[in-house]
Amino acid sequence: MTLQEHIARAVETATPDLIELRRDLHAFPELSWQEERTTDLVYAWMDKLGLSPQRFDGTGLSVDIGPSGGPIVALRADLDALPILDTTQDPWRSKNPGVAHACGHDVHVSALIGAATALAAADRAIGLPYRVRLIFQPAEEVMPGGALRLLSDGVLAGVSRIFALHCDPSLDVGRVGIREGAITGASDQIHVVLNGRGGHTSRPHLTEDLTFALGSLITQLPAVLSRRFDPRAGASLVWGQVSAGNAANVIPAVGELKGTLRMLDAAAWHDAEHLVRGIIADIVEPFGVGVDLTYTRGVPPVVNDFAVTERLRHAVTAALGPEGVATTAQSLGGEDFAWYVETLPGTMARLGTRTPGGPTYDLHQGNLRVDERAIAVGALVLANAAIA
Repeated sequence: MTLQEHIARAVETATPDLIELRRDLHAFPELSWQEERTTDLVYAWMDKLGLSPQRFDGTGLSVDIGPSGGPIVALRADLDALPILDTTQDPWRSKNPGVAHACGHDVHVSALIGAATALAAADRAIGLPYRVRLIFQPAEEVMPGGALRLLSDGVLAGVSRIFALHCDPSLDVGRVGIREGAITGASDQIHVVLNGRGGHTSRPHLTEDLTFALGSLITQLPAVLSRRFDPRAGASLVWGQVSAGNAANVIPAVGELKGTLRMLDAAAWHDAEHLVRGIIADIVEPFGVGVDLTYTRGVPPVVNDFAVTERLRHAVTAALGPEGVATTAQSLGGEDFAWYVETLPGTMARLGTRTPGGPTYDLHQGNLRVDERAIAVGALVLANAAIA
């Protein structure tokens, strides 16, 4: 048997257990930096495979498979869930109220465990051509992401290239979306708090009309940014939370806005905070209100290396056939895998999770459902990428 045949057989054998594992993870999701039970489950599986996992400080772990010396190939999955209510009616829906795997990280973890199972079996049978490092990373869903802490701890020491998959509910199961160059966008968070003299709505001239100032920020900041950024940067500011006051006849003394600023271009991202601060000050100045801006720099775009992406293309073809390869567009979604590929060559692809002919769900929504055949597909692709 070839190495690829050993991998395929091991994934096929493990698939029922991987599906049960994914359902367990889905039922007990954990927020960023709190993935203790999830880490324990992964550790136990790695230990059962006869491997020697190394826990990170807190949550998450890494484990190496294969020969020592020479290049190391890394595979990464993220562990954390989102503060979202699971609205599915599956028997394995979340048992942690207000927390759900609404981004598919339970699939990512299960697929990487499947790849570990296959690679360990192939290593025992034939031996792997490279050492493979599996990274089970905490806290992808918070900015600027758990990847930075792992990088500071040296998780990529000796690694020559890195691969990852991300669920895509708009792509049919059995297909993997590949793209050279940028595949995600940069993403920052903006939190603006305005304060001023409140008062009665019959006497706005005796107050700083904070609500009016908020409304001006809501509409004018995105508009001005659209003229200050190069249009090719693809900048998009969208507000997600607005709050001020609780009575129709009272001008409040405090109000706030929260939103995300996303863009396609890394160079524009580096200048974004300075630009946003200046524009906000100019917009609110005529109202006389005080302003407090918390600008949280998030992540740059994930920029896929051409050569590593070609390796992944060959791996997908070897695992699924040429029909398994799909092209995919750049999105404005943020992903802290970007920090890894700023350090060394790597690539991220999109793992199809939609049942052919079935509904198209969206990520970060409580009703997200995945075709669980994607777990075996992801395991096959990751394991083949490791030896490509």
